[in-house]
Amino acid sequence: MEHLKPFTTSELKSILKKRSKETKFGEHISLLPDFNDIYEQLLKLDVSYVIFGIKEDVGVFANYGNSGTYNAWDAAIKSLLNTQSNAHTHPKKVLILGHLEFENYQNKVSALDQNKKKDILKARKKTSKIDESVTFLVSQIVSAGKIPIIIGGGHNNAYGNIKGTSLALKSPINTINFDAHHDFRAEEGRHSGNGFSYAFAEGFLKNYFIFGLHENYTSDTIFKTLKKLKAIQYNTFESMMVRQDTGFNSEMEIALNHIASKNFGLEIDCDAIQNIPSSAMTPSGFSVNKARAFVHFFGKQPNVSYLHICEAAPTPDTESQVGKLISYLITDFIRANNLK
Repeated sequence: MEHLKPFTTSELKSILKKRSKETKFGEHISLLPDFNDIYEQLLKLDVSYVIFGIKEDVGVFANYGNSGTYNAWDAAIKSLLNTQSNAHTHPKKVLILGHLEFENYQNKVSALDQNKKKDILKARKKTSKIDESVTFLVSQIVSAGKIPIIIGGGHNNAYGNIKGTSLALKSPINTINFDAHHDFRAEEGRHSGNGFSYAFAEGFLKNYFIFGLHENYTSDTIFKTLKKLKAIQYNTFESMMVRQDTGFNSEMEIALNHIASKNFGLEIDCDAIQNIPSSAMTPSGFSVNKARAFVHFFGKQPNVSYLHICEAAPTPDTESQVGKLISYLITDFIRANNLK
């Protein structure tokens, strides 16, 4: 596979920080012995979860956003592999596949100007190319009966996650999106703001729930559009956490009723978490503990088909913080999923 960079034993050894009388997560994970046919290799392995990263911020650039999501995978894998291995973390159920890297696209986009429409269009064409790789890899993992855990990149990659899962299952899927934004923008060329609208229009996404939409950053046109579509439901951050018209737990139950009848994807946008470095960092958002509780609640549902954690944009100063956050969310998901 052209853009897949396999995670190697030498990389694992370079990242692991062993300590006496402790066993780290990375000491018990699996790696693929052969990358010639990922699907066939995964069929042979006794693992439940396949973790891979997406190192790109092309889709974010194409949506006029701030770059940096390229760095999330490196931050996450360093933290995850050095988490403790114990009865609560289940590393033996995990395979670390590697990451999708688009160095050529990244280099070309870095020379573009967001103020020029033609440059935005170029970035959107490259986002479509990234879609192809994400779709194929996710479809291979799901077809092999494993659950993909996808880390990094912009929210444009929701499209590939949904399409790849749908193709593997030969059926449209549902999705829940923990996000301050709807990402249901016009089909104007692919970018991080329209992954769900493209998946919906093309028949890969059936029911969609947006959890925690920010009222200040959602246009009246979008609110009217969402209300017209019965397949799409949402709640707002303000209704739960500011006005307290509704409760966080009761809203999770309402969302579950909308999406749990079919296989569904679990999308976590780090823009929704307060003060987490991301492509659109917010001073007002859900706490990390709320995000963790959300992942646990939906991760334990029998029809959950994948987890995607995106939009985190760590800097050298915040790499450790972001890496720990993503590691918490990954292990929360695995713990919850093992309760099924």
